[in-house]
Amino acid sequence: MSQEIEELSNQAEGFSTALQNLQKEISKVIVGQDEVIEKLIVALLSKGHVLLEGVPGLAKTLLVQTISDCIDSKFVRLQFTPDLLPADILGTKIYDHISTSFKTIKGPIFSNFILADEINRAPPKVQSALLEAMQENQVSIQGETYALEKLFFVMATQNPVESEGTYKLPEAQVDRFMFKLLISYPSKEQESEIIQRFTEGISHKAAKILSDKELLQMQDFVPQIYADEKIRNYITEIVDATRFPDMYQLSLSDQIEYGASPRASIWLTISAKANALLHGRGYVIPKDVQDVIYDVLRHRIILTYEAESEEITTDHIIQKILEKIKVP
Repeated sequence: MSQEIEELSNQAEGFSTALQNLQKEISKVIVGQDEVIEKLIVALLSKGHVLLEGVPGLAKTLLVQTISDCIDSKFVRLQFTPDLLPADILGTKIYDHISTSFKTIKGPIFSNFILADEINRAPPKVQSALLEAMQENQVSIQGETYALEKLFFVMATQNPVESEGTYKLPEAQVDRFMFKLLISYPSKEQESEIIQRFTEGISHKAAKILSDKELLQMQDFVPQIYADEKIRNYITEIVDATRFPDMYQLSLSDQIEYGASPRASIWLTISAKANALLHGRGYVIPKDVQDVIYDVLRHRIILTYEAESEEITTDHIIQKILEKIKVP
């Protein structure tokens, strides 16, 4: 190991200790979602945004609020409904009779942690209002551009079981999310603990673990983590296999309508680096890529009608690709 990588690893170990404490503190409040918590921290380190899919009642709101409490930052919950307007999110200009001029009223998007609850219930015009904010970290209000907070994280939720009164997220919107996470039911033991907490008055208040400045420092450190050329080739081959499966002896052409975009390769690399940091390493190993690949690619591979009718999922396709591509 070169001296430079060793120095990166030493610095990563220091950051990792604080991140493990953050993960433990969140787990004191949230029961049975350890993997989701870990992925949310990875996304946060990567400056990415998360689409969380799960049925109601699985503590999605409490999860992002708890993360916000642990980092001592501003949190806002936006309930997406069919009658929501872009101005309800971004803000608007109003006429001030005293100063005889227009005054900008900033919307709730000007916070650190944004929970876009049931995002697929709002019409496409409202969904697209988040596009510029998530991609450029800025918003435009009636022709004027305003920068958002440096620490800016969007977690959107959608319900997979109820389709009435919902609008499917357009591909351009979905592609803005770094991860698509699937949140599942807790185990029987975990549910027993949840019942005890919420019916016997046992509450756990999350303590502040990190400052926003510390988290921003970690975010700036992530790009410095070393990814060898072999890792980059491994990532590009995986993504390329989603576009041209025949070149990799994969019989998936009749199942994939469109493969992943170059944005997938970028997020896969960044999130692998963030995963390495979380585990105290200043360099990326193949397992870092494998740990995040499903979350990065599952919403970026468009299936054919035939694949959907046969109930083939993108996770099945990703698994086949991983089995075929040689690990460096």
